[in-house]
Amino acid sequence: MFAELTPELLATPEGAEAQRILRACVHCGFCLATCPTYQLLGDELDSPRGRIYLMKGMFEGQPVSGLTQHHLDRCLTCRACESTCPSGVQYGKLVDIGRHYLEQRQPRSRQDQFKRSALKTVLTTPWLFKFLLGAGRLVRPFLPEALRHKLPLPQTAGLLPRARHSRRMLVLEGCVQPDLAPNINAAAARVLDRLGISVFSAPKAGCCGALAHHLSDESAAHQAMKRNIDAWWPHVTQGVEAILMTASGCGTQVKDYGYQLRNDPQYAERASQISALTRDLSEVLLKELEGTPEERRLFLQSLGLRSPLPAARIAFHAPCTLQHGQQLKGVVEQLLTAAGAQLTPVPEAHLCCGSAGTYSLLQPELSHRLQVNKLKALTSGHPELILTANIGCLTHLAAGSSTPVRHWVEWLDTCLAPHGA
Repeated sequence: MFAELTPELLATPEGAEAQRILRACVHCGFCLATCPTYQLLGDELDSPRGRIYLMKGMFEGQPVSGLTQHHLDRCLTCRACESTCPSGVQYGKLVDIGRHYLEQRQPRSRQDQFKRSALKTVLTTPWLFKFLLGAGRLVRPFLPEALRHKLPLPQTAGLLPRARHSRRMLVLEGCVQPDLAPNINAAAARVLDRLGISVFSAPKAGCCGALAHHLSDESAAHQAMKRNIDAWWPHVTQGVEAILMTASGCGTQVKDYGYQLRNDPQYAERASQISALTRDLSEVLLKELEGTPEERRLFLQSLGLRSPLPAARIAFHAPCTLQHGQQLKGVVEQLLTAAGAQLTPVPEAHLCCGSAGTYSLLQPELSHRLQVNKLKALTSGHPELILTANIGCLTHLAAGSSTPVRHWVEWLDTCLAPHGA
């Protein structure tokens, strides 16, 4: 696609990147078939191709309005279009540039500004989130049903294995996962302990920066990235094997640190190394369980695989950040199958569940429609359990599901007998 960006924008790194991405797009329309919002609304401007058209005009100096903002806000940034695009258009990077550029040219209402600022503050400040979550749980019985389902009941983490192995991996705790589902990282630590790997976290590491980044607050996003790099760097220099992600949304963001901070002379090199060290938990386990499916199953049996399994009929929801963002489609499914799960079919598994970070809070109507559609697809095979790989997807789906929803590593942990038993 030919694009003639304004000289001022083209002179910036972001402008040069936007032009490179725009020129890759041939407007073929393949993305329309996999775009969740286009599937729901049938509006060309609520498709990747339509949004690219809006951003191109904006970058070329055409007047912008609330219409452009409206359609860019409706984008989930699920990146299903990237998995489909035959030209390799990096739509996710383009829409991030477009949103940031638009924020400087199209002021939001005070109400919208307050809502976004409140979300960034509450969700990325652990003590504040913990306090508000606790207060919400206290009054949960008195809340309307719709709100009550959005407040998950408290969980316990279970035992954490003692760090005793020479092989060591850092794990990101994240901002909301420790309070919403503390057992996820604990289960990951227990599973990896069986494989001779100790998992630990850096106390000063916090939010990965994704929330601020997707709300176009690049300053806050970069601050979070640099804080994590500083927290992890001493362990990197001491030879930590990997930086482990149990939330695929955080994994997608941290794997992008090198790109996000590429123009920062102080952090660019370290950010690149951090990204190179980052692994989703499924990547780590699949590498440890190398071999044929039968060899993987035998290896899991040697670790104490139970028979019968606690639940066998499983529907797996692959988060967009796992299958489109990290391009790890089918990896978790291989692990579940090796453990003996009977995976039920999930129609249109490439489509987003509607969680998408803060999307469920900022676009509740569209998010709910996507949630209903996704749960219908997930339960169509009558599973006993729904598993996923991201805390946002887990809480979003669980709020509307009568079938239990858990993180896949929690299920795998329950399938293995306690270490030493």
